[in-house]
Amino acid sequence: MLDTGFSDSRLPHEGVLAILAPSDGAPSALYTQVDAATGGALSRAARAADFSFAARASCVVLAPGAGLERVVLVGLGPREGIDARVAEQAGGSVVSALGKVTARAAVVLDTLPGDLAAHVALGAVLGAYRFDSYRTIWREGEAWKLEGLEFLSIDAPGATAAWAGLSAVARGVLLCRDLVNEPANMLRPDTFEARITKLRDLGVEVEVLDREAMHALGFGALLGVGQGSSVPPRTVIMRWNGGTEGEAPVAFIGKGVTFDSGGISIKPAAGMEEMKTDMGGAAAVVGTIAALAGRKARVNAVGVVGLVENMLSGDAQRPGDVVRTASGQTIEVLNTDAEGRLVLADVLWYAQDRFKPRFMVDLATLTGAIVVSLGTERAGLFSNDDALAQQLATTGEGVGDRLWRMPMCASYLELLRSDIADLKNIGGRAGGSITAAKFLECFVNKVPWAHLDIAGTAFANKASACVPKGATGFGVRLLDALVREHYEG
Repeated sequence: MLDTGFSDSRLPHEGVLAILAPSDGAPSALYTQVDAATGGALSRAARAADFSFAARASCVVLAPGAGLERVVLVGLGPREGIDARVAEQAGGSVVSALGKVTARAAVVLDTLPGDLAAHVALGAVLGAYRFDSYRTIWREGEAWKLEGLEFLSIDAPGATAAWAGLSAVARGVLLCRDLVNEPANMLRPDTFEARITKLRDLGVEVEVLDREAMHALGFGALLGVGQGSSVPPRTVIMRWNGGTEGEAPVAFIGKGVTFDSGGISIKPAAGMEEMKTDMGGAAAVVGTIAALAGRKARVNAVGVVGLVENMLSGDAQRPGDVVRTASGQTIEVLNTDAEGRLVLADVLWYAQDRFKPRFMVDLATLTGAIVVSLGTERAGLFSNDDALAQQLATTGEGVGDRLWRMPMCASYLELLRSDIADLKNIGGRAGGSITAAKFLECFVNKVPWAHLDIAGTAFANKASACVPKGATGFGVRLLDALVREHYEG
């Protein structure tokens, strides 16, 4: 993670400097000081480039006379519109401008209060993330150089205090990204489990249900998905006990299909490599629990992830098989590529039955249908509880993990009725994301529950200010903020 620190706003006399400023009002003290040291060259260069400090805009200027290698100007837009999201985008703009230029730099934040300064740091950390540990060859000018930023703040103590909590959330997001970006040969159910057990260092209790334990619990749906793989599936339970003893926990459930070939209902070759990301829901849950533990959240939280590989072999599940779930309900498996809902059926039932949570939120890269409906800008939100759905939707807008609520009419369930079992695992092409959610609802009883279909938002094929190309970490900030704003004691 990018090294960060906060100190008093005193002008450095060497190296690279970034100055963040609004588009209106008087120039900041340090901007004026640097401009004076360059004999007005800074302001002249900005005018020549028609640079007006609009939000997310940036401009690189050489600074002769100030002793600095270069100055990067980054806009914040109008003062009245500067909020956490604008600050984060500005932080991302800083690292975009400096990432391949210098190892370290100072960032002037003398127009922002401490809490917003911390959000600039958050945007910088998220934007500076790179997953390149497997690369050994770099073309000239391609390698990432930036290692650390020192933020010069008018309220360094306040910024440092705010950053203490935000940095834990950033680590959770980056952990989620790391897990999703890993190649499928490096992250199988066993190695995924090993990564999760490292959360014990944060005070998280980690429990693993192996194949035998899941068989005893009746996890026929999950076990059926994994029976074609040489690596046995497992269910991993994470518990953060930061709240009142005996208080019911909040529960987060994740689909962890570490690679989805489609099974016997095999996927097309084109794009199949992207199926390493089919554990994005589980990764978001792991990142969320890490964030809550890292900032010592005053809540009891449980995360449950079903880890499985959907592969082909002589033992693989067949279309037409019938499996019995932990709930006792039976499922006719018409399509082995609709496997995520089978994993979640057992894990959802287990979580609500064992932990009696205040609510459950599951996350899954579940359907291509949600991508057709919503694209990559929003995840699908399905819920049996209006209050929980509203909390999630509002919170998501605030942190940038945006959702769109989808219908959950009872009539959709009729599309899932089987002639030989209680349910079938697909309901046809029409309304595919909705019938998938209705299927999951059969395994949650009366617990307030929401299902987030993150198939379109877990991975980005193009970079933005705070999200490099690749895994996004979607869901971690959303769930952390949901807890912080509504459920912490």
